[in-house]
Amino acid sequence: MVKDHATVWESCLQNIRNNVNMQAFRTWFEPIKPVRLDGNALTIQVPNKYFYEWLEEHYVSLLKTSIRSQLGDKGRLEYQILVSDSREEERRKSIAGNGMGNNYPNGNGSSVSLSDQVPYYNNVDTDSIKNPFVIPGIKKMKVDPQLNPNYRFDNYIEGDCNRLARSAGHAISRKPGQTSFNPLVIFGNVGLGKTHLAQAIGNEILDKFPTKTVLYVSSEKFTNQIIAGIKNNAINDVVTFYQLIDVLIVDDIQFLEGKKKTQDIFFHIFNQLHQNGKQIILTSDRPPKDLQDMEERLISRFKWGLSADLQAPDLETRIAILEYKMMQEGVEIAQDVTEFICYNIKNNIRELEGVLISLIAQSSLNRREIDIDLAKEVVRNFVTEINKEITVEFIQKLVADYFKVPVETLNGKTRKRSIVIARQLSMYLAKNMTDRSLKALGEVFGGRDHSTVIYSCRTVQDLMETDPFFKETVSDLEKKIRMSLSEK
Repeated sequence: MVKDHATVWESCLQNIRNNVNMQAFRTWFEPIKPVRLDGNALTIQVPNKYFYEWLEEHYVSLLKTSIRSQLGDKGRLEYQILVSDSREEERRKSIAGNGMGNNYPNGNGSSVSLSDQVPYYNNVDTDSIKNPFVIPGIKKMKVDPQLNPNYRFDNYIEGDCNRLARSAGHAISRKPGQTSFNPLVIFGNVGLGKTHLAQAIGNEILDKFPTKTVLYVSSEKFTNQIIAGIKNNAINDVVTFYQLIDVLIVDDIQFLEGKKKTQDIFFHIFNQLHQNGKQIILTSDRPPKDLQDMEERLISRFKWGLSADLQAPDLETRIAILEYKMMQEGVEIAQDVTEFICYNIKNNIRELEGVLISLIAQSSLNRREIDIDLAKEVVRNFVTEINKEITVEFIQKLVADYFKVPVETLNGKTRKRSIVIARQLSMYLAKNMTDRSLKALGEVFGGRDHSTVIYSCRTVQDLMETDPFFKETVSDLEKKIRMSLSEK
């Protein structure tokens, strides 16, 4: 059968999907598009140079194995980097990947080179330009960056959920306005650290380049300034002020939706900054393509640079974040308590901080030790329902999910090994973690005799003593049962 580029890449993705976690797969492999297959060379399109470099640095062996499994030992991968210039014409440059033993052909890269022109407004008498952040009647020429000094890279915990955005932020802080990430659009749900990261970039730039003018502004404040400028017939002063900024950070850009006049003015500010090599950083609760009632020309410009997604952190990252917050607060909390909190607070970093603050307050005011019982009381204020009582049904479902078998098979007659192990393990856990009698447990598991439950428990105990991996599995399941939320 003759293979085409799409078929070959889809087969490669199947192998890649089995060797990376889902977060990494969505971030680094789903955006890739297969372009063509020329003999043993598959060409794929990636969004930018940084994307290519990350793949080559972190996934070169996996890519090599995947492509050669489809195209043989001489199979190789080539990259096509998509770049948009200021006239919105797509330019593509193909390069061979290191994963196939090659480097950039002729040493040519593909990053966007932004001109280092002197800004048009540098020759304007700055004494005549009004600063919209100055209180009326008080003259202040130096622009306050409006940054929270506590938002730093040092306290922004890295994980698979934010690695792309954080790494791009580091690159920008070293060369603001001179990377392919202009603009940088950081998007994701509420409470995932968009504002923290955006301001961390601004603070890092100020540390490295004290003479640069950095400004953080919410889209709401920006809109209010535009309204005031129009009302006072001073809109040119506002526009001129913003065009003098070296690094502009606009938070929650989605709130410009439907505000046509503000969008029009922001479009001209954006163009002037971008053409002069100034850095633009935007945050949003959704990707640019999903913004509604926004001018198409603005959305197009938002796509010029890099759109980086912030996902909900995984368990390990949540624990690392909580432990860092504990260190900052100077408190020590037992590991089982921190794990309980992180198992239950899954989608919002702010809620993690809120739980910790509530725990400290409750402990201090009521003179109580921070333990599981106190953690349960606090967590109930943040989640709908937590596990008050461990039930046999809950254990069965969790074990079935763990072994990827239908829960009803645990009560059936099948003797398939994987199901028998899951059934015996469920009985063992139910005996140790509930107050049900052996007879009652036998009834729950398909009307079996109590002697079957005893045999299952002994079998599990024997396996734990002889198989360290199985013992770790049992321990992991016990922890999940204690920490996980109940099903509604």
